[in-house]
Amino acid sequence: MTRPLELLAPAADKYVAREAILHGADAVYMGGPSHGARRRASNSIGDIRETVEFAHRFRARVYVTVNTVVYDSEIADVERLVHDLYSAGVDAIIVQDMSLLRMNLPPIAFHASTQCDNRTPEKCSFLERVGFSQTVLARELSLEEIAEICRNVTVPVECFVHGALCVCYSGRCGASEVSVNRSANRGECAQMCRMPYTLRDARGNALQTDRYLLSLRDFNTLDLLPELVKAGVSSFKIEGRLKDASYVKNVTAAYRRALDEVIAANPELYRRASYGKSEIKFTPVLEKSFNRGFTDYFLHGRRQGSMASLATPKSMGEIIRDVSELNNGDGISFFNADGEYEGAAVNGVDRGRIIGSRAFRMPRGAEIHRTFDRCWQTMLASPTATRTISVDISIDGTGVTATDERGVRVRLPLDVDKDVARKPFDPRPVFEKLGGTGYRLGQFENRLDPSVFIPASQLTTLRRRLIEDLDRANLATYPFDYRPPEDRDCPYPRRSLDARDNVANRLAARFYADHGVKEIAPALEVSGKVPSGTPVMTTRYCIRRELGVCLRDKTVSAAKKVRYAEPLYISTGPHVFRLSFDCVRCEMTLLTD
Repeated sequence: MTRPLELLAPAADKYVAREAILHGADAVYMGGPSHGARRRASNSIGDIRETVEFAHRFRARVYVTVNTVVYDSEIADVERLVHDLYSAGVDAIIVQDMSLLRMNLPPIAFHASTQCDNRTPEKCSFLERVGFSQTVLARELSLEEIAEICRNVTVPVECFVHGALCVCYSGRCGASEVSVNRSANRGECAQMCRMPYTLRDARGNALQTDRYLLSLRDFNTLDLLPELVKAGVSSFKIEGRLKDASYVKNVTAAYRRALDEVIAANPELYRRASYGKSEIKFTPVLEKSFNRGFTDYFLHGRRQGSMASLATPKSMGEIIRDVSELNNGDGISFFNADGEYEGAAVNGVDRGRIIGSRAFRMPRGAEIHRTFDRCWQTMLASPTATRTISVDISIDGTGVTATDERGVRVRLPLDVDKDVARKPFDPRPVFEKLGGTGYRLGQFENRLDPSVFIPASQLTTLRRRLIEDLDRANLATYPFDYRPPEDRDCPYPRRSLDARDNVANRLAARFYADHGVKEIAPALEVSGKVPSGTPVMTTRYCIRRELGVCLRDKTVSAAKKVRYAEPLYISTGPHVFRLSFDCVRCEMTLLTD
């Protein structure tokens, strides 16, 4: 039995979702009208229904995020929302709050959001046993940790493969909530990790000033897909529900090509998770889309100074080696003499000198980053992909049969006028005319008596009816997944929960209690005042290591370590956090001051 490999793309709206599918996505994920972790990427039920109808033609799936924490006053609203999504034909909802397992809901499939903090085999196995049919792993895991989880579950495992990285363990970040009263677990993250920080020692001495100490580079695993597949990953998720269509087109096309190469090299092991061939009219280049520089994060373990974009949280684009590559209308960026990341629009290039839309001084030898390629963006604004289902058609004296690559088969009687052919009659050209239908002709078999002639107009009507019947049969036989029953006797891996476990309502508390949890602290969002010393962010990323002063690194001088003597503090504006380092676990925690 071959394992399906799913390329999962983000969709800000129905238009981006359509482009993602055309460019090769096997599934898309998008926000619903409410309770999604990206509030600015919400969509109406009507738009989601349209997306479902388009996606299901290719047996591509549509997942909707319902992955915020839920308040007691919202339980009835969430129940109605999930019923509406089920009626719209959504394949699964992506869930963070365990209260949904105690709501009155239809049997729609649940996927465990990365906001559930899915880092261990024990946690992922528990989620499978209580009814989740797919688990989205934490981004911080190594290939070995991913493989260990995959060996301990039977449901598909989903991993992020590209895009922005949250520096905190997902779902456990309270920095935005305690700083500006905007909860990341409610879809309102203020992106405190993208702010400039000053790092100070216990005496108040500034060690780093206005540096983006928590701003990670973007994830890029394009060259590591074979290793992720071998580890057991089945769903490959591109981050970016706030990204535009050009970004989604480019990144989806790049990963589609790479994943197809893995499948082509191992057809006895893997297959695509959806159907239809995407014809893409450009060669994808990841560097041309928004990126803060790239990292593979912890997939291959820890590396010195390779994870953060300390100088800027803005896009680094692509590096330009020759200014003759630039065109009028491009946008460039560079670090000026003060070390600031500066941008300018290009009006032209004259004898190796960039003519900008404004005066600027670029230091000699500065690295030029093209952050906007006008020609590229113009190309991506046009139609750049088609996707079609292969269908085999045969005709004989009694009827016409169509069988497509999805396994859908229909037959129509040959209810047409027949005449005697004056010359050999070939009906194939009529059935080849499938443009605009979403199908393309594969094999064609003509079993008609050579003496029979059928008017082209009648064959055209027959072809149209055949395609309509294929569409109806596909929808009638679409293979939905449904939520399995919950194992009520399965114990939760821990016996106590703190505020970062995000229990914000009575139903979630009941769920955990039913599974053996004895102590349940309320979530930060409902607990009231946050005392000094409250942990608001824990991460595997370490500022000390990124700056080359890791306490466990024997190559770091004693003098340098003394200079960075703890406790250390980072601050941005009025917000101050104390840093705590757990060198045994290799974790860093931010605490309220």
